[in-house]
Amino acid sequence: MSKHSYPLFVAIDGPAGSGKSSVSRAVARRLGFAYLDTGAAYRALAWLVIDQEVDPQNSAAVTALLPNFDYLIGTEPDAYFVRVGDSDITDAIREPEISAAVSAIARVPEVRTHLTELFRSIARAVPQPGVVVEGRDITTVVAPEAEVRILLTATEEARMARRSAEISTQSAHTVAEQLRSRDRADSQVVEFMSAADGVTTVDSTHLDFDQTIDAVIEVINTRNREASHD
Repeated sequence: MSKHSYPLFVAIDGPAGSGKSSVSRAVARRLGFAYLDTGAAYRALAWLVIDQEVDPQNSAAVTALLPNFDYLIGTEPDAYFVRVGDSDITDAIREPEISAAVSAIARVPEVRTHLTELFRSIARAVPQPGVVVEGRDITTVVAPEAEVRILLTATEEARMARRSAEISTQSAHTVAEQLRSRDRADSQVVEFMSAADGVTTVDSTHLDFDQTIDAVIEVINTRNREASHD
């Protein structure tokens, strides 16, 4: 992907609870970039699967829905929305029922291939000078050629504490179990706890939110300077 033809591609990967969504959006806002939440597409497909009363474990039935997956997402950091067809599902895709179905759907190879192409086309089409794309395996599968690739991580304890603070309706124990379960499911599909070659790790365990944003932007600026000298 040439940086002369397309927006600067910043790929941010990381485990559940690492803060990659909120950090990525804040980084995009500060830099005047677009923001693409790739996990929303998997959740939106899970919503469609449930809406159509398809079994999430039935890979063939899930795959059959892909040609009619009419997906639209807002890429402005402050104008975020998710739609499938005429339905605004921005809030609905965060429901526990959707969360429970996502991992099974994300394991389907045809789904991953289809959505990977979708992410690439959305990212290439943004009008901003750059785009921050976050989600699982972004740095290795979706955009291994991205100009900037970052693995945002933190210890399990830090991630649990942050997720508990976000989800006040559930006990800390429940949140911890959900996070461990998500890690186990994700690890069956992608390697997300260690950086691939060329990927810069930002460990936010001991950083607050603003410090994490600063650290990510510093990586982006450093990579840009390096690229300009090539």
